[in-house]
Amino acid sequence: MRLLTFSTLYPNAAMPQHGVFVENRLRHLLDSGKVTSRVLAPVPWFPSKNPRYGQYAVFASVPAMETRAGIQVLHPRFPLLPKIGMNLTPWLMAAAMRPVLRRLIREGLQFDAIDAHYFYPDGVAAILLGKMFNKPVVITARGNDLTLIPQAALPRRMIQWAAARAAGLVTVCQALKDVLITLGVPAERVSVLRNGVDLAMFQPPADRVALRNSLAINGTTLLSVGHLIERKGHDLVIRALTHLPQTRLLIAGQGPLENTLRALAQTCGVADRVRFLGAVKHAALREYYGAADVLVLASSREGWANVLLEAMACGTPVVASDVGGTAEVVTTPAAGVLLRERTPSALADAVNVLLARTPDSAATRAYAEQFSWESTTQGQLDLFARVIQQARP
Repeated sequence: MRLLTFSTLYPNAAMPQHGVFVENRLRHLLDSGKVTSRVLAPVPWFPSKNPRYGQYAVFASVPAMETRAGIQVLHPRFPLLPKIGMNLTPWLMAAAMRPVLRRLIREGLQFDAIDAHYFYPDGVAAILLGKMFNKPVVITARGNDLTLIPQAALPRRMIQWAAARAAGLVTVCQALKDVLITLGVPAERVSVLRNGVDLAMFQPPADRVALRNSLAINGTTLLSVGHLIERKGHDLVIRALTHLPQTRLLIAGQGPLENTLRALAQTCGVADRVRFLGAVKHAALREYYGAADVLVLASSREGWANVLLEAMACGTPVVASDVGGTAEVVTTPAAGVLLRERTPSALADAVNVLLARTPDSAATRAYAEQFSWESTTQGQLDLFARVIQQARP
């Protein structure tokens, strides 16, 4: 089966952690030997790489083409209009990609279906491209594309339009499937194919004491992983430290709120117990997962948070807010504890509950082993085979 994987949510040399879960899912699918794929990962156009322009400069730094994990990835540009462009982006993206695809087809590209990730604008643009090139489209919903964006009237209608015309629909958790159902999509049209965890990459440390020493970690230590943006809730974890006087916090990630979070730690009087790690490479995260006592995820919105299973695979239990598909991940005491509410005091209480009955790391690892990629890969193979067969004359 020949796929065209299409998504703005795909890692690149300038943003190596961006959408890494899309790359991981595709990598495991290709490992089956039954699929080939060319990746088209559009990037907003911007003329300058000057750091003064922040995220837009990062977009400008993305290479036009690269090879990642043996997969060829193209990053064609599309126009993105700040503030007013949300309603126009699907059409602008599709219009910019049309000549790119035409050129690739002239050069010999052949594909049987479009594998689109993120419902808006990517999924809507993919449906437009599917109509242009007469190819079936499978759209995978991943989180904010269904939990946040449909709150805007026009994007909501376009998501519904795209869902009605997609040959296949996938969500990474039941909670997102439920959202699609509320948008009017029949339940039988939606497949739940959760993200898996790379059990070879993420493993418990051979010598945890030595690992903690090498990372200068001592005492009870929490780890919070994710972009430094509001919805990840790093501020709640920092505030929770005021209720956990003997506990330290590591924050892995970068983003626009770094200075704000540093100032908050100072204001709360816990700055000496908070260490900002900056951006940590995906593979290197396993060291911090294995060294920490608890992985804390205080997000206000999530689809299927991969960091939870990654930490568990390293033998570390989690404390997490009960949002999106998180309750589908944290289902037993070996996995961790769900927050009763998203407040600093409730977070501190949950940490104390977990530490009072910390599960055996082997039990936590054994729980994570239920979430390998095999079943998800087989689900994709079955879905794409059906979609491609139905599209043939």
